[in-house]
Amino acid sequence: MECISVFDMLKIGIGPSSSHTLGPWRAAERWINHLKKVDLFEDITAIKVDLYGSLSLTGKGHATDLAIILGLAGSDPEYIATNKIMSLTHLIKTSKQLKFGNNSIISFDSNKDITFNKKFLAFHANGMKFTGFKNNIEISSDTYYSIGGGFVVREELIHAKENIEIQKTFPFPIQKAKELETYCKQKQLKISEIVLENERSLRTDAEIDIEIHRVWNTMLESMYTGCHTEGSLPGGLNVRRRAFNIHKKLIGDFSYNSSSEWLKTIRKTEVKFRQILKWVSCFALAVNEVNASLGRVVTAPTNGSAGVIPAVLMYYLVIENHEANFNEIKQFLLVAGEIGSIFKKGATISAAMGGCQAEIGVSSAMAAGALTELLGGTPEQVLMASEIAMEHHLGLTCDPIGGLVQIPCIERNAMGAIKAINAAELALESDAYHAKVPLDKVIESMWETAKDMNSKYKETSEGGLAVSVNISDC
Repeated sequence: MECISVFDMLKIGIGPSSSHTLGPWRAAERWINHLKKVDLFEDITAIKVDLYGSLSLTGKGHATDLAIILGLAGSDPEYIATNKIMSLTHLIKTSKQLKFGNNSIISFDSNKDITFNKKFLAFHANGMKFTGFKNNIEISSDTYYSIGGGFVVREELIHAKENIEIQKTFPFPIQKAKELETYCKQKQLKISEIVLENERSLRTDAEIDIEIHRVWNTMLESMYTGCHTEGSLPGGLNVRRRAFNIHKKLIGDFSYNSSSEWLKTIRKTEVKFRQILKWVSCFALAVNEVNASLGRVVTAPTNGSAGVIPAVLMYYLVIENHEANFNEIKQFLLVAGEIGSIFKKGATISAAMGGCQAEIGVSSAMAAGALTELLGGTPEQVLMASEIAMEHHLGLTCDPIGGLVQIPCIERNAMGAIKAINAAELALESDAYHAKVPLDKVIESMWETAKDMNSKYKETSEGGLAVSVNISDC
């Protein structure tokens, strides 16, 4: 049974897409590590990269080429200075030289050495092949797949342990939601407590807390940055940032010097119902505007859906519980991460495989369940909230205009966050012991829907809004 850590579901990375940006970036890193392992890295004098399927069809809009370049250059998406991304990639493109693995200089012309192939490979819609040459002779060729949420698998090892992020066995191995519910009943523990025991088999409590802090701080910074950045998003659609103006109207004349002070200020602000909707939407929009501009966000479970979970967690901190602290943040993220992993195991978190139901739908389900536990819900109600949230995202297509993670992606985060809060409230007022639709059944239905969905609605920009809206009119 695959054991997925919360920190595999909540990865820190660069936007705009976990499948199309973070995944290819990590794939390039893995190829370099493989070359070093087989003693070929020092021999490489030239590189060719082939992108297939969805990676090709929306690759430019999702900055896949930039991610490949930065991955091959040895940059780390968790730590690279985001304000240097464009200058670094521009230098490599114009000089036609690459410091391969941050080691040796080789010739690299991204216009010629990265090829966009519309052909789909058999295993997954997001395929890519790295080919290495020594004096014009091919000495290495490896194919990788970006399977959603920044997860990457190597073709030759699809069924091998090397492709499983976590190889240890959890004390509470979980494949389905029903198994999680059973553990909670047997041990009389909350879902977050079960998940914490699993994480303790991988890390110490101190290490867990450090990682939770890193994840939350990245989420908070992305909201703060989005709320304080105005102008238009890159990419050619001329999409105006909205979080800045919404935030300005809501916050008034308060001043602060950091994101933590900002949070304290917001928690003191009196809020009415309509303002709650605006705040939640503002938080979600802010994150995904940062994501769309190659900023740093947390996959939750993907970059395209990165705004839902931070927005709902902020709703709890700002509206529901002003006394909440790190313990509640930790509890929320543990529950959200586990629910996301169940969706990944039972279906997919890749829009290229399942449409936007696999991203916004899953993120809404993760947030709904996590919020429900913080509001005092039972494990059954937590799972019911997740089911309700996903049930009302079933069939949602992925049809980004211009191949950019902007329209309708950014607004969908706001809608997913609002739905998550509503789903939590419905679950808390329900008898979850006699739920008509178990979460596992919704996950099954989601996967069947994904398989039946026409491929043009799966992150290809070949259907839906992507073709019905003229880019020149945007």
